[in-house]
This record gives sequence, C-alpha cells and structure tokens, in this order.
Amino acid sequence: MRFRQKNQSKCTKQLIVWGGVLSYLFSYSVYAQLPTKVLGSGSNITIDAQAKEAIWDKVAWRQLDQVLIGENLSNDDFSGRYKLTWNADALYLLIEVTDDVLADTHPDPTVQYWDDDCVEVFVDQDASGGDHLNDYNAFAYHVGLDRLVSDIGPYEKDGAAYAQTYNSHVNSQWTRLEHKNNTVLWELEIFTYDDTFMPANKESKPSALREGQTLGFMLAYCDADLSGSREHFIGSYPIDAVNGDKNLGYKTADVFEKIILVK
Repeated sequence: MRFRQKNQSKCTKQLIVWGGVLSYLFSYSVYAQLPTKVLGSGSNITIDAQAKEAIWDKVAWRQLDQVLIGENLSNDDFSGRYKLTWNADALYLLIEVTDDVLADTHPDPTVQYWDDDCVEVFVDQDASGGDHLNDYNAFAYHVGLDRLVSDIGPYEKDGAAYAQTYNSHVNSQWTRLEHKNNTVLWELEIFTYDDTFMPANKESKPSALREGQTLGFMLAYCDADLSGSREHFIGSYPIDAVNGDKNLGYKTADVFEKIILVK
C-alpha cells in the first residue's frame, strides 16, 4: 500500500510539472502570435523628414536588422531603425538609416529598382496573407531616393506581370542628418488599399484605417552600392528560409508581421 501511494505521489508530481511546462509553452506560443500594437497619432503628420510631431517622441524605435540577402553586414556599412504610427488616413513611418554609400544608378523606376538604395514597405490591408506577386492581395512598395514608388503589378506584359509605379500610394521625404555621419532620416505616409484596387479604376480609393484593425506589415531596406547591384536586403521581421531563400516578402504576405492599430 505504501509503495502504491509513493508511486501515485510521484506520478502526481510529474503530471503537475509537465502540466506547467505545457501551459508555459502554450501561453508562449499564443503570446508570440499576438499582433504588435501600433499607437495612433492624435494629429496630422507633415511629411518633411523633420519629425517634429509629438507622436514621434511617444513611439519607441524598432530595429531594422534582419539580414534577408547578403553576408558580412557591418554597422559601418548599414544600420537602421524605425517608428510606426497611424491615423484614419494612412500609416506613417519614421526611418533612420546609416549607410556608407547612397546609390541610385537606375533612373527608370520600373527597371532593377531593387538594385538601388530604397525603402521597401510591405502592406497587407486586411492581414489575409497569401500570394500577391501577380495581384493586389498585398503590396511591396519600393520607395527610391528619387521618391518614386515601384511594385510588380498584375497587368501582363509578354506573358508575365511587370513593374509599375504607384506614386500616389506613398508620400515621402528624406534628409541627411548633419550631426550623424552617413545617416539619413526618412518620413513616409503610406495609404492602404484593399485587394479590389486596380490602377485603371478611378474609383479605387485608399481605405480608411480604424482602431482595432489588424494589418500585415513589414519594412525592409535595399542596400546597394555604386556597382549597380544590391549588396544586402535588411528586414524588420525574421523570415524562415525556404530552400535557403529568405527573400519572400515580395511574393507572399504570409511572412509579414501582424500589427493592430490602437489609440
């Protein structure tokens, strides 16, 4: 009888321990999947790369440090961080980038735009995920130093989708910071569109943003050099490689981070 009671007591303790472990793992998994809260701005934001609005002092910096393409990235070559806010009109980004070389060697915004220094903003307006290479399920806006905005669109050309400009979707300005060597401050206003958007449809309007809305979002930077090619591609959110490839955001919104808009 004592032996049985001893074993039962031991089994009970083991069940309690394993129950605690499983509870922790479950709660961690749920927590890891929770959307990131994005604080809203109570006032309008002027896109002038000056960051004078009070909201920028309230929002914390987030790192731009996930190397998706390239090797041996040093802080002297590139480092970046950003802040994100919103109002009913748009998403707003403040980005600080330190880059040893600013390259803009492709004047046509629809030709090899990814091989110039540019900010890339990924937006999935309804956080539905899924492919978006050949449709408007999500967007991958490449914003160049010339402030032109490029992405692949679904209109076929020689049997394939091709790059188009979406300059009305993103308003941006950037400036060099005099007190920091090789550092540039970007300010961007990103209007969001749902998957019914079509460039030829004049009725296509940006969607109003609201408190409690969840979106898919990711930020990245194309770090180019004067040779005319991209050295590194650095993102804001970790991506698991598929067959060794982490450059997946331009094809699928499944790798975007989930964000939720709060006041």
